[in-house]
Amino acid sequence: MEPVKIGFVTVSDRASQGVYEDKGGPAMQAWIDKALKTPWVPVARLIPDEQGLIEQTLRELADREGCCLILTTGGTGPAKRDVTPEATEAVCDKILDGFAEQMRAVSLQYVPTAILSRQIAGVRGSSLIINLPGKPSAIAECLEAVFPAVPYCIDLIDGPYLETHDDFIQAFRPKHAKKPIAET
Repeated sequence: MEPVKIGFVTVSDRASQGVYEDKGGPAMQAWIDKALKTPWVPVARLIPDEQGLIEQTLRELADREGCCLILTTGGTGPAKRDVTPEATEAVCDKILDGFAEQMRAVSLQYVPTAILSRQIAGVRGSSLIINLPGKPSAIAECLEAVFPAVPYCIDLIDGPYLETHDDFIQAFRPKHAKKPIAET
């Protein structure tokens, strides 16, 4: 069985220009490495805050690379150049409001400025796209809050069956959801 592909997109003008180190992309990958038992490979991108480029990158990761999960970091605030949610919405077939609601609710426990976050999540084909905050600690808090629903969501959109390391994070699937029989 081939490893599943997971996309990681850091959206940052300064990090993409080398002005400072990208910490969000590596933080997302490290968290997923702890969470997933299923073999996976990263498909990472570091791009500036340009809506057209973000849309193009999300389409590439979903359509050409076949990433079942695409995580973005950065570009979700109220600043003029923060356009990750707009780009995500433009490429998604469906928006899943519950992810954003849960991430903001959890983030509000840590910082009052979480209400300024505009991150969203949605589905494009068989890919789940989730916008995350830019700060590594906030990335972990948000993933911890929503990831239990991620594997089942990917099941529902005909993606691969993802298994988690239950000692780190437990995926939730309804009792009627069965693990697929291994192909021979």
